Amino acid sequence: MSILDLVAPVVATAQGILPAGPGDPTWGDNPALTEQFFPAVGETLLMTFWPTFFTVLLGVPLGLFLVQTGPGGLTPRRTLNQAVSAVVNVLRSFPFIILIIALGPVTKVIVGSRLGWQAASFPLIISAVPFFARLVESNIASLDHGKIEAAQMMGASNRQIRWGVQVRETLPQIVRATTVLAITVIGYNAMAGAVGGGGLGQMAINYGYNRFQTDVMIATIIGIIVIVTVIQLVGDMISRLVDHR
Repeated sequence: MSILDLVAPVVATAQGILPAGPGDPTWGDNPALTEQFFPAVGETLLMTFWPTFFTVLLGVPLGLFLVQTGPGGLTPRRTLNQAVSAVVNVLRSFPFIILIIALGPVTKVIVGSRLGWQAASFPLIISAVPFFARLVESNIASLDHGKIEAAQMMGASNRQIRWGVQVRETLPQIVRATTVLAITVIGYNAMAGAVGGGGLGQMAINYGYNRFQTDVMIATIIGIIVIVTVIQLVGDMISRLVDHR
């Protein structure tokens, strides 16, 4: 028996969602679709945008720090780099469904509740920052070192090299990594729905899984596919726009 089998029915019962009945309405007659689908889409978008925004805000500097203090970096600090890397690796190793449960008390203190998209956003950020920082580190570490040496010969400071060379030269890759991040966050959203995280994930769990409403499950899957497709198209477009090569 999975965690979903244990947790989802408890959350659904707490929210007043009963098991399926033979006379459940479908599609246009189903209140779950007519009344809750678009609000759930809005929650999914919010639960994707804000964690992605804060993850990029925190993950880019963390990725730069890992590169700068690593071997061959601008200011190598082996012990410090290993310590930060260890923390990043530990946070990355947690399955998200376990992390969101483990951070429940902290989430309640910070957000005021363990339920809803706002409560799910906090563990989403905690889980996504190490993942994104590694993507940034990998992209920047692959940059031709000759460009950094050229900037150093012209007297550029470390700060100027970080943002004017490393970030600027790898910006298309960072944008593509951000696209991957946003789509990954959507996948985490669906898992957050199992513990009352809101959005299309929770709708799919409550009605498609617990009540066996196939129409709701199909609608939520289509909704997620559309959102992912739009994000990918926008990410590809921005990546091409910032590519100055």
